[in-house]
Amino acid sequence: MSRGPSATARPAVRAGPPLRLVREARLPDLLREVAPDLHRLEASGVARRDGLLWIVCDNLPHLIGLDPQLRPGRGAVRLVRRPGRAPGYEDLAWDPESGRWLVLVEGAPTAEGFQPRLDEFDAGGRLLGRRWVTLAVESPNKGLEGLTTVRRGGRSWLVALSEGNGNHAGRRGRRPGHGLLHVLDLQGDEWAVTATVRLPAGLSFTDYSAVSARGDTLAVASQESSALWIGQLRPDRWEVAGGGRVHPFPRDRRGRVRYGTVEGVCWLDDRTLAVVSDRPKRRQARRLRAQGESVHIFEVPRHPQEPAARQTRG
Repeated sequence: MSRGPSATARPAVRAGPPLRLVREARLPDLLREVAPDLHRLEASGVARRDGLLWIVCDNLPHLIGLDPQLRPGRGAVRLVRRPGRAPGYEDLAWDPESGRWLVLVEGAPTAEGFQPRLDEFDAGGRLLGRRWVTLAVESPNKGLEGLTTVRRGGRSWLVALSEGNGNHAGRRGRRPGHGLLHVLDLQGDEWAVTATVRLPAGLSFTDYSAVSARGDTLAVASQESSALWIGQLRPDRWEVAGGGRVHPFPRDRRGRVRYGTVEGVCWLDDRTLAVVSDRPKRRQARRLRAQGESVHIFEVPRHPQEPAARQTRG
């Protein structure tokens, strides 16, 4: 299996139909009975394990487990409280081989600058350790933004997503066509970047907020572009096959963005995804508040020319 950087993908990125909303709920409503003290829930990442959606918020140290049917109350909600201050968690992934949660801090200060970090928890939420990712980032707020696992070669691999194009912050990071995924492998006490996957050059996202893999199928979300790209990894090397397709999140009747704070995504089955949204910032449009601090279930509509999807194992 090739582990070197892949060449820039040239096939055209196709436009797909908008995602279809199946159901959604606000996190404060879901947690009101279980955690009435948690009033601000800046959801930043979501993953699925043992039939539950597990969510992290960048303003809290806790882990939140939810029924995918988005039912409130003690029978459908789990809260693993963690002591201390919020580390700024951006996403999480479950590693079935080690039986651990890997929880991402996008950029933390080191003697040389800023590097991402992975905090490791057992299934019950007990902190087991912290390890650096061997990738320099330009800002603590513009580092690695998404995390997922990919099964291949008889083992699980961690794959992380850069928030900015070309792994840059500022204006350079907003120049579309340079989306990057990083394949991480545990080497000693560090997570080393052993391969880089370039997203299609024709993908016009100005930022990248979440990634999820189901088999070799990737879903990558953009907060600012309010859209989801779906594409395929080649099974024999770390490279994207083809241009994939972009599906916008639903707009309002005037064509304006409704889902402008998307921060996390995970596959539920071959055509359904769970998405979490952050709390809108004050500078953002007031209309975004209705979908902020929420969990959404979306279906990917089948394109009229698309053949029936083959079943993948997640």
